[in-house]
Amino acid sequence: MLATSAGSAHAAPVRLDYPLTGLTVLEGTGSDLALGPGTLEVNADLKLGTMTANTKLPAAPGEFNMIGIVPVSVTTEFIETEPTVGTIDLKTGAVNSTTKMTLRLKNLKVAGIPTPVGSHCKTEVPAVLNLTSEPGFNALRGGVLSGSYTIPKFEHCLLATPLINLVIPGDGNTIRLNLGQPVRPPAA
Repeated sequence: MLATSAGSAHAAPVRLDYPLTGLTVLEGTGSDLALGPGTLEVNADLKLGTMTANTKLPAAPGEFNMIGIVPVSVTTEFIETEPTVGTIDLKTGAVNSTTKMTLRLKNLKVAGIPTPVGSHCKTEVPAVLNLTSEPGFNALRGGVLSGSYTIPKFEHCLLATPLINLVIPGDGNTIRLNLGQPVRPPAA
């Protein structure tokens, strides 16, 4: 499925779609956020060992306790700002990738009370996620990509902006993405 024809000067990229689920642990809130199910649409150049990809994830609802006692719920959207780029080690199959995503918040409730954040509450700049495949990753079977990232400060969250920026932004956030067995998309 990933073979290139003999004698070709440059093989066409191989397109594979991976089913995607995952978990991110948010250091600032001390909470876990389930991700997916989504899709990672990969275009791999097996001659050069490079890849680009589009990450598609649904909005992720989450909950945590602020200062240990005040329940907070919020929905987070992970919006890819440009295609993921990466490398594939053609000998080992190991993958290293960089994804830039804007985090957008909506449906914020503090102590069960809806707290307006407007429709443009998002990180000031994209978060940069550097992901590496874990042992056992296989391009034909999938596997785990993991890494850590910093959540930038938020903007345009109305009166909630200072509260959000007190709790959520910061480093030490981890992410673990489980890629299932890929499929080739139907021919266009």
